[in-house]
Amino acid sequence: MQTSEKGIAFLRTKENTVLKAYRDVAGVWTIGDGLTAKSGVITPKAGMTITMVEATRLLKLALARNYEPRVARALGPSSQNAFDGAVSFDFNTGAISRASWVNLFLEHKIELARAALLSWNKAGGKALPGLTRRRQEEADIIFRNRYPQSVRVGPAKVGDAEPRNVFAVFVITVEPADVERIRSAFRGAGYDPGGDAGKVLLKTVRAFQVQYGLTPDGKIGKATLSTLQRVADAKAKGKATAVATIGSGALAGGNAAATPLGFDVAGALADPALITLVIAGMAAIAGCRLAWLAWHYRDTIAPRLKRRLPRFAAWLGRF
Repeated sequence: MQTSEKGIAFLRTKENTVLKAYRDVAGVWTIGDGLTAKSGVITPKAGMTITMVEATRLLKLALARNYEPRVARALGPSSQNAFDGAVSFDFNTGAISRASWVNLFLEHKIELARAALLSWNKAGGKALPGLTRRRQEEADIIFRNRYPQSVRVGPAKVGDAEPRNVFAVFVITVEPADVERIRSAFRGAGYDPGGDAGKVLLKTVRAFQVQYGLTPDGKIGKATLSTLQRVADAKAKGKATAVATIGSGALAGGNAAATPLGFDVAGALADPALITLVIAGMAAIAGCRLAWLAWHYRDTIAPRLKRRLPRFAAWLGRF
């Protein structure tokens, strides 16, 4: 059994098709509908782009290889709508083989099955609005054959989801509180989101996308949010490293004290050679830490080096 066109359209409303490779929050290269090298159908790399036709082909191939066989084994003979909703669930969780709602569904305990499905709305032990909404919509598809009105089948019309004013378009569902966090993240990255609560300026999003090698379409989706999160993480960890380095340096000049082993710290610090050795050691540790951070967040650092160190930035961006 295969996912229907309506099922694929629904899945895409949740996954957000991205046609240029980007790093997710964990730093893994991703493209299309959330496809990484683990999908077995493509190995995304820096600078890689695909067409919407290719993205559709890759998604269907990934479903056929990795998800549809698993769902078919778990559900057995089923209606198309139940299969579509279950594929979306497995694509998101990978848990179709162990989810309790499946057995309840097969036993025709529909209300219990629905409640069990809706319980899969947590991450880190906390219920998330986006997952809650997704589970509700999947439940409507599976148990009521009711697809969301936003699901469209067929090629997109010219102008669909295109910016119609000076504000960026959110192409994934976000809560008001999420929008405010996104606005704060843009501000922290050095971009003015504008003065309108609940919105982000189109020019701001495009400028951010240009700087970090994303498609400058002014749409806020998975690629833009993943990159924004990585920029925020890089800044936060950079500050933490700086604080740790300053703190370590201050310890060298702190109050004298004897260790439990009787080692005289004050006397040791009086030796210039030892002072030099200690400082060199601390500098080496701090340098290694900063080098690791630079490598880990190379995709967010490289754009900032384009003007001053274009060759180094280009080399760094290849990884």
